[in-house]
Amino acid sequence: RFQACVYFASVFQAMSCGIHYLASVFMAVTPNFVCGIPGNVSSVLFYNSSESSIKDIWTLWTTTENYIVVQLENGEIWELNQCSRSKREVSLDLAYEYKGNKSIFSCSDGFFYDDTKWKSTVVTEWDLVCEREWLAKLIQPTFMLGVLIGAVIFGDIADRLGRQRVIWFTSTGQFVFGIAVAFTFDYYSFVIVRFLLAMVSSGYLVVAFVYVTEFVGIKARTWASMHVHAFFAMGIMIVALVGFLAQTWWVYQIFLSVATIPFVFCCWILPETPLWLLSEERYEDAQKVINLMARWNKVSTPCKVTELCSVQQDGLVSDRMGDNDISSTKKHNILDLFCNWHMARRTITVWLIWFTGSLGYYVFSLSSVSLGGNEYLNLFLIGAVELPCYIIACIAMDKLGRRNTLIPFLILSALICVSIMFIPQDFNILIILANMAGKFSIGVAFGLIYLYTAELYPTIVRSLAVGSGSMMCRVGSVVAPFCVYLRSVWIFMPLLLVGIMALLSGILTIMLPETLGKPLTNTLVEATEMGKNKKSSSGKTPPALSGAASEKIEMFGQETVSTEK
Repeated sequence: RFQACVYFASVFQAMSCGIHYLASVFMAVTPNFVCGIPGNVSSVLFYNSSESSIKDIWTLWTTTENYIVVQLENGEIWELNQCSRSKREVSLDLAYEYKGNKSIFSCSDGFFYDDTKWKSTVVTEWDLVCEREWLAKLIQPTFMLGVLIGAVIFGDIADRLGRQRVIWFTSTGQFVFGIAVAFTFDYYSFVIVRFLLAMVSSGYLVVAFVYVTEFVGIKARTWASMHVHAFFAMGIMIVALVGFLAQTWWVYQIFLSVATIPFVFCCWILPETPLWLLSEERYEDAQKVINLMARWNKVSTPCKVTELCSVQQDGLVSDRMGDNDISSTKKHNILDLFCNWHMARRTITVWLIWFTGSLGYYVFSLSSVSLGGNEYLNLFLIGAVELPCYIIACIAMDKLGRRNTLIPFLILSALICVSIMFIPQDFNILIILANMAGKFSIGVAFGLIYLYTAELYPTIVRSLAVGSGSMMCRVGSVVAPFCVYLRSVWIFMPLLLVGIMALLSGILTIMLPETLGKPLTNTLVEATEMGKNKKSSSGKTPPALSGAASEKIEMFGQETVSTEK
């Protein structure tokens, strides 16, 4: 009961992360537009169609190469293109074709925008078109840069100050910065506030994975960790729903930000994880949390932290750990992930999987826009398709193991990328199905790596490991749009790159240890030995705190686990 309440309270806020990550899909959309002109328009001509207002022409607009002919009340006739306007020197008859002299002017009087679907976006708010178009294209990359930096910073802070404080700060920050975005007064303040929003959103998502992983026991760890992604996907579906209902960007942003306001009021009661408290030798605080868990779960079996930690006083453990034991008391940084050859090889492989998963996920997602139809429904389905993906991943992870699930799905992604190259271009339905299959398979690997990373590293650097992995993930998400641009070189170039990366990642994953059913490690020595001696580590209890303490704490928190173990 205790773990269930903590879990659902924590992952509820993960919806907010999914919301803010995808909010720019509709908030920064560029509608059809043409150059504005001074004066009142009396008539509008578009090919053979004549209207009294420019608004009536947008339904006929087909390509950006079109132009609109307008006649002002003073008799002047203008040709309006997207980024320029031309005044006809001879204004006799209002005709679409004109062979006479024209004077070309810049769009100094603003633009006319198509407000059929969106009354206002950040593009129309600050005229981010034509020579300012590059500013609109920077909105999502700068957000992802904030996600990248936030993952590392808050992952490190969570290892130093605790998971609880970071969850408090980042969840409150998401609400505050989310509302502040709606009230920004210009483009630059908008980008800066969204950058801060990205940092706290990424920080919460990273620490939330570690938080729920350390609170739930071995039996529920797979499903609990993987379905954090399911709540993230729900956030994507909320974006589609709110985008359909709200047609003004700042109203849309406010609605998205208040969607998870209940968590802001309840996050303050979330406790610190016992594993982190034990790693910091705060035994009394850990005992209080354990006693609270006992009362909620109605467990009468006593659990004393002093008894669980008595193994630390054993001289054999001290001799075995030697000088490396200082790792439990010193402040850790990213270099600890490369403390020896085994950990360095593991870190490089894990980072590559993170990068590949993100790159493939976004390349397949960007390709899905060719589905056509209603864009709101398409985005909703893109979020919904992830839900069965994580269910299948959980079943496979529990039955086959983390590594044995990750390897085939990475290789399957590579095979799908190759197979798409051989599908005739006029087989649209088959191409779409293959792309969705590719996204499904890379989605399994992308979701699995969060939990796998948390299990591969000890408590003292777990948040840092997940945070640095998430950093590589964001690098992949920033690279993905540029990868898609390579279609101009060769239409299958993006798929070829994703396929090569997925195949390489799948091969390197073979060298990683299996973590299914094993207790979380607490020191770098234990994490290293898990990779060195797979057979003995699966049959023996690890010697330090995680073997004795963390395993019993996990069992204690679940009523169904027998006390004999």
